[in-house]
Amino acid sequence: MSTTKPSLALYGGQPAILDSFPARKAFGESEEKAVLDVLDFYRDKGEDPCYRGPFEQQLCSSFSDYMGGGYTVAVATGTASVYVALAALELPKGSEVIISPVTDAGPLSAIIMQQMVPVVADSEPNSFNTSWHQIEKKITDKTSCIMLVHCAGLPTDVDVIAREAKKRGIKVLEDCAQAPGASLHGELVGSYGDIMATSTMYRKNIAAPGSGGLIFCKDEALYHNVLAHSDRGKPLWSQDYIERDPSQHLFPALNWNTNDFSCAVALSSLKRLPHTIAKRNAFMEAIQARLNAESQVCRIAPWQGTPSVFYIQVLVDVEKIGQRKHEYCQALIAEGVPMNPHYKFLISDWEWSHEYFKTPTETPNATSARDRSFNLYVNENYDESHVSAIVTAILKVDQYFTTLTS
Repeated sequence: MSTTKPSLALYGGQPAILDSFPARKAFGESEEKAVLDVLDFYRDKGEDPCYRGPFEQQLCSSFSDYMGGGYTVAVATGTASVYVALAALELPKGSEVIISPVTDAGPLSAIIMQQMVPVVADSEPNSFNTSWHQIEKKITDKTSCIMLVHCAGLPTDVDVIAREAKKRGIKVLEDCAQAPGASLHGELVGSYGDIMATSTMYRKNIAAPGSGGLIFCKDEALYHNVLAHSDRGKPLWSQDYIERDPSQHLFPALNWNTNDFSCAVALSSLKRLPHTIAKRNAFMEAIQARLNAESQVCRIAPWQGTPSVFYIQVLVDVEKIGQRKHEYCQALIAEGVPMNPHYKFLISDWEWSHEYFKTPTETPNATSARDRSFNLYVNENYDESHVSAIVTAILKVDQYFTTLTS
């Protein structure tokens, strides 16, 4: 490698990447046809589009089949999927729910708003994912549930977590918002725990317009509880249920219904999910191979099983760049690398939430992993040319910063 320092774009030089990266464009011809099919269906019926319609039922049936059999309920948002799944478990008020350290505010809010006590478990070193090793430290006689996030589309050691939780009578809610279709030991994530929640928000691997969510479980009684909690306490499975008779409702609950347009588009996206996963995973593997062989500074965060990549966490050897990660990432952005330089979805950073915890919220492993990494954006349209472009930019910035510290 040349010892001459390259002229970084951050300081006025020519960017390494001159062409823009392809947009995902998840809403294409098949999604357009799906929307038109819904319009045609209701036009032919002479009715207005409803909720719990045939396209919603088709999505739920297809997702259950995809998961290997069970029951699925569609709701309006990903947050709603977690909220309803948690409510359906009927956990004791005041009990403790262990949550992953890197998550969205929605799942944490679901715990708090249902009058349970959140307890945050740390991640494994160099990872955003927690593990049984970390979770076990947080279990008390008040623990009722583990809300387990598969961050970035990477499976946790959910097989061990689910097995050990079951021994202790603790429920497992798998939050698969970033990981639908990921698998461990040949089994899909979401199928290990008692119940699964996932998102079909427009940026997710299964994408619907705006927001959407799915709840999956294998137990019929739990499924009935999900149905009731998703729509105002209605016993929708009962043959005697009358839609316009609230006296039959079982308990207070909110209306989380979605619609046929969202579900029809999500179904189109679900049909394409294996392709989406294959393309994203291939991109991550190609980046990993190149960085391992060529970069002095960057490595892909460790993973197991078969991911369903949502973003790629890239670990930075900060000692080799003089502890200047922020400047290093700004240099990569200036070179044209699509990324988030500092992920802010760590519970330990959210001061507003800390009053709801009865135990410390510090998660040093997760914080360290975040402070020594950036998240590389990816979609299924990225190919080998984009691998080369990103690696070229990284090597250019590597050379500049490692020369400074040599």
